[in-house]
Amino acid sequence: MSQLHDELAARGQIVLVFQGGGALGAYQAGVYEALHDAGVEPDWIVGTSIGAINAALIAGSTQETRLKKLAEFWRRVEQGNLMGMPMPDWIGQNIRNAMTITSGLPAFFRPRPFAFLSPLMGLGAEQAAYYSLDPLRELLNELVDFDRINHGPTRLSVGAAKVQSAEMVYFDSDRETLTVDHILASGALPPAFPAVRINGELYWDGGILSNTPVEIVFDDEPRRSGTVFTVHLWNPHGPEPDSIWQVLNRQKDLQYSSRAAQNIKRQRQLHRLRHVVTEIAKLVPDTAASASRLAELRGYGCDTRMHVIRLLAPSLDSEDHSKDIDFSANGIKLRREAGYRHTAETLAQAPWREEIDPLEGFVLHELSGGEIIRTAAAG
Repeated sequence: MSQLHDELAARGQIVLVFQGGGALGAYQAGVYEALHDAGVEPDWIVGTSIGAINAALIAGSTQETRLKKLAEFWRRVEQGNLMGMPMPDWIGQNIRNAMTITSGLPAFFRPRPFAFLSPLMGLGAEQAAYYSLDPLRELLNELVDFDRINHGPTRLSVGAAKVQSAEMVYFDSDRETLTVDHILASGALPPAFPAVRINGELYWDGGILSNTPVEIVFDDEPRRSGTVFTVHLWNPHGPEPDSIWQVLNRQKDLQYSSRAAQNIKRQRQLHRLRHVVTEIAKLVPDTAASASRLAELRGYGCDTRMHVIRLLAPSLDSEDHSKDIDFSANGIKLRREAGYRHTAETLAQAPWREEIDPLEGFVLHELSGGEIIRTAAAG
């Protein structure tokens, strides 16, 4: 641990929240590496899809082996280098994408030939998908210590969508025993990957309903103060698209940003109201109502404070709408390095140290590329 970790821990729990985003998740590996190198270790990690995989690799490893396990995972899912053939970037990217779609990734997923024959062919609820995640199951069982996830010091929560009722469900190591099935369910994005059955229910990728799974932190009971690092792989900000290619890319960014701004705005308002209730309750004499009634009313308030550090991963120059399947060695390297650099710059700025109104229970610090875009308290 470090002095910086102690400073953050004194403010409450340290939480790390990872979005889903396929190959873009390499950025998250860089974010954690920078936190680790700064001596900051999370108490709680929340993830969806690739974010759930990265979260499991971290929570399911010792502090000494986490970086090694993350690096090994991303090395194993890298795509081949096309035998070193020289070609323009856009051509090489299109060829790699076509190879991923037709052949899969050996350590991640492989095609189900029968699924490509006809979309009407009955395959079974747990087989109805274009690809099998059996290779990923094997890889996670090799790299992740699930006993540590369930009994170790780091809380893990992963989000999944219940297929038959459209409910967002969070599997939480504080409340149940997590297995590889829970991680696979969180990343079972249809129609590419098959639903995963857990306790008789089918689950798909949590990103279908909430790709930014931060609400579990805000709604946790009991609420706790802390610093929440939320890592956004899909940028909510972007220029007006003026071509079909740009429209496809921007559409994905909006879709998988998953109303994060609205959720954050709602939570900011709720936390301010809770602080207001607490302040008003201090003015009410204990004799103004029955003890039980007064305790009930005061229970609607709280004095917890959350600093939310929202890290927005900027786009690479060569990115397009297929960026989430760019598992090339260079793409993974660039995103991991960007995540490391931006997080190190964020930690150096320490935006949580800024003075705020005591009534504010939720303070948002939004950064892109390591630069502060805005700091906002509830309003």
